[in-house]
Amino acid sequence: MSSTSAHAQHRVCFQLQVKPELIPEYRRRHAAVWPDMLRALKSTGWNRYSIFLRPDGLLIGYFETESLAASQSGMAAIEVNARWQAEMGAFFVALDGAPDTGFVQLEEVFNLAAQLDCLAASSVA
Repeated sequence: MSSTSAHAQHRVCFQLQVKPELIPEYRRRHAAVWPDMLRALKSTGWNRYSIFLRPDGLLIGYFETESLAASQSGMAAIEVNARWQAEMGAFFVALDGAPDTGFVQLEEVFNLAAQLDCLAASSVA
């Protein structure tokens, strides 16, 4: 967990698999995401959100939020998200639910800043 503001931010990293034949269209759609979708993500706490895509369709997403559950439920209450998720769902292999809730969350096993903070704290003591 890192702190990027006055409130603790949880780092969320997730994985999905884009269907290989749909990668060009997936890239096109994300080159210019709908402005109301961008505003909805920001207003519901999806901070520092990035998506990375491997040539074979492996997708890794990352964002920071005060609460994953609150960010997801906030998006669920916004109409534009329902339209976006309905359109994006077809791009993924073996998706259980909407993309914004059906992803596989990855466990963080190393964080440089956190370890450096611990090292600095132990050398002060």
